[in-house]
Amino acid sequence: MNLLFALAGAPLAFLLASLIAGRHGARLIWIAAPVITALAFWLALETHARPQGGALGGWMPPLGIALEADGLGAVLLLTCALTASVTGLFALGRYGGARPESARRYTFWPLFYGLWAGMNAVLVSRDLFNLYVAIELLSICAVALAAFGSRQAAVNYMMIALAGSLAYLLGAVLIYAALGTLDMSLIAQRAPEARASVLIAAALITGGLMAKTALFPLHGWLPPAHGAAPTAVSALLSALVVKASFVILARVWFEGLPGLAGAGVITAFGVLGAAAIVYGSVLAITQTGLKALIAYSTVAQLGYLFLVFPLAGGGESATPWTAGAWGAMGFHLSAHMLAKAGLFLAAGLMIYGAGGGRIADLTGLARAMPVTSLAFGLCAVSLMGLPPSGGFMAKYLMLIAALASGQWHYALVILAGGLMAAAYLFKPLARLFAGTGTPAIRALPHRSMALAPLVLGAAAIALGLLSAEPYALMVSGLPEAGEAGLEEAEP
Repeated sequence: MNLLFALAGAPLAFLLASLIAGRHGARLIWIAAPVITALAFWLALETHARPQGGALGGWMPPLGIALEADGLGAVLLLTCALTASVTGLFALGRYGGARPESARRYTFWPLFYGLWAGMNAVLVSRDLFNLYVAIELLSICAVALAAFGSRQAAVNYMMIALAGSLAYLLGAVLIYAALGTLDMSLIAQRAPEARASVLIAAALITGGLMAKTALFPLHGWLPPAHGAAPTAVSALLSALVVKASFVILARVWFEGLPGLAGAGVITAFGVLGAAAIVYGSVLAITQTGLKALIAYSTVAQLGYLFLVFPLAGGGESATPWTAGAWGAMGFHLSAHMLAKAGLFLAAGLMIYGAGGGRIADLTGLARAMPVTSLAFGLCAVSLMGLPPSGGFMAKYLMLIAALASGQWHYALVILAGGLMAAAYLFKPLARLFAGTGTPAIRALPHRSMALAPLVLGAAAIALGLLSAEPYALMVSGLPEAGEAGLEEAEP
């Protein structure tokens, strides 16, 4: 319990410390990165033995608030810590102490730690109102950071985030009115008693979270906000922020409302996810700007997450392939965090070096920036779902679940999505190696900045190479239906 509280509270402590430290606040990342990453690693070791949990102040639900970490939560906390740490160290190049005085240099770090705190709180919370507070903190910090790039994009983001928050909050109020609790485990016990009211509330919560996740067709705010933001901000928004709302959505349906999602709800999730994969990929292929391509790729990659509902049955029944679908979701969440953050960081460095953001400006850049180009390639391998990456494990497990369940149409979408990802990512990759000369580039503010995307890309590949332990941890705390499916799958 103390470990869970520490993971939720440590980023908040660094937020306050960065406000007090003023111009020296940037240096705190050298302490925050190893401390929070170590806490997340410690939790992963503890959770491998058994899920961790407890109640704040010793007051159990419905009076108190429960904090829990299953295997999936532990893996995501560790992946989030690695992603945020590397991105924070990268951000020192632009918002560090050696940079000229500016308002952004002072405000970036409190917003950065606030975003990290909101993400951690989402991953350990099981109370609908506590989750609301966490995701609101996350959204406020994300909108403020997005304004660093484009105020208009940030305003559009704020409006959709506000609408999503209101829908979520109204749904939580209706659930409390019908069931007298906001705790996930108690909701699961009492939901059948007021099925109609709970389903109306669930529809509101789902709509709000879909908007925050930028699921097609509610994705319009994402590409402008992510594409126009500064490099480190784009990495944080795309790698972390949009995952939080999906995690809440999955918890609501698999843990809070298991069995209440009918075939229509599950099919709707699958259809929207498949549409996001195809639509986002087509738009990514047509882009001429590098960051716009990566932003539309996020729209497509988020679609894969929603396929877990039809592939795993939405918690409606225990099947032998449920564990594989749950593991696929965990691998995709983790691999996309690492690879997408690394891709944005590498893209930012290449745009800075080349002096332009068009894909055409990258001609021959691999010869001038070999480390950054290697990092971009490693991240692209994972997003395309090629072996031996974590992205490959995610798509492989999804394909197995789709074929085992007889849902071949989703298998075709997964394969088509992989091919389209290759099509749009090979455009910048081919341009990097085009030509014969070595272009002149601008020197990076710090040569070590090129290591940040390389670390994240290597981590995405390592997630696939060392997939046995992460998979075992991800499925160690499956919802009840998933546990049954796992048992049935064993020989």
